[in-house]
Amino acid sequence: MKQNMHFLQLFSVALLLSFTACKKDNHSGTEKDDAEISVHADDEAFFTAETNAVFNDANLVLDDGYSSPRNQDNIICDAAIAVDLLSNPQTITISFNGGACLGSRTREGVIVLSAPTGTQWKNAGASFKIQYKDFKITRKTDKKSITINGEQAFTNVSGGLLLELSSLASIIHTVSSSGLSVTFNNGAKRSWQIAQQRVFTYDKGIVLSVTGTHTEGEDNHVAIWGFNRFGTAFTSSITDPLVIRQDCNFRLTGGAIKHTVGPATATATFGLDAGGNPVSCPSGNYYYKLVWTGPNGNSFTAMVAY
Repeated sequence: MKQNMHFLQLFSVALLLSFTACKKDNHSGTEKDDAEISVHADDEAFFTAETNAVFNDANLVLDDGYSSPRNQDNIICDAAIAVDLLSNPQTITISFNGGACLGSRTREGVIVLSAPTGTQWKNAGASFKIQYKDFKITRKTDKKSITINGEQAFTNVSGGLLLELSSLASIIHTVSSSGLSVTFNNGAKRSWQIAQQRVFTYDKGIVLSVTGTHTEGEDNHVAIWGFNRFGTAFTSSITDPLVIRQDCNFRLTGGAIKHTVGPATATATFGLDAGGNPVSCPSGNYYYKLVWTGPNGNSFTAMVAY
C-alpha cells in the first residue's frame, strides 16, 4: 500500500505541473491579465495538490482496513486517526497536527470520513463523505495558505482495493463536490466544485487514467470549476485523459488539460518529445506543449521539459 501512496502522491505532482503551466507567459496580454492568471494558476495548483493528498490519505486508511486493531496513527505522519464504528454513520476522524514531517508544507484542521454503518470500502458502490473542517495548508517557502471547508463524495464505483489491483481488471473511483469553500491568504473566500473519475488498471504495474466528468456549456470533461480569488469564472478541463504509469517510474505519460480563466486559455499536452511528438517512456525528459491564448486573441506556444 505504501507503493500506492507514492504513486498517488506523484499523480498530485503531475497535476501540479499542468496547473503551473499557466504561469509560463510573461509577455502576452496586459500585465493585469498576466498577474491574475499567474496568481490563479498557483491557487489552483495548490488546491488540486492538497485535495488530491487528502484523497490519497483517505485511500490509505480505507485500503489498510480501518476496522482492524492496528495503530493507524502510523499511516499519516502528521495526523492522528480516530475510528468510531459504533455510531451511525460510522466515522473516521483524521486530525492534522501541523507537524513538519511533510517537509514543504504543514497541515492543520480535521477531515472526517463518514458512511452508513456496515459500509465496506472494498464493495462496489461504497461511498464515503469527506468533510473538511477548517483544513488549513501552509507552504513553508512563501507562507502562502489556503483553508478548505465543506464536503465531497469519495466513491469506489467498481469495488476492489488498490493493493489487489494486479488480480483485477480495473478499479474505478470518483471524487465530486458541489461546493468546497476555499479561503485564500488575502481573506477572499470562494466556492470551487470538483468532478473527477480515476480508473486504475494493471499493465506491467499500476496505470492511472484521470478524467473530468462535469459538463459546462459544450465542454463535458471539466474537472474543477468555480470563481477565482478575483471573482473571475474559471474551468479546468481534462481534454485527453491524464495517464500515469508505474512502469515509467510513475511519470505522467500522456493527456491534456485546458484551463480557461475569463477570456484567456492555456492548454498543456503531455507525453511528448522536444519536437512535440508522442513518445513512450523516454530515458530523459518528457515535454509538454503549452498553447496560451490571451483575452485579445494573442497567443504563444512553448515546449517545456518535465
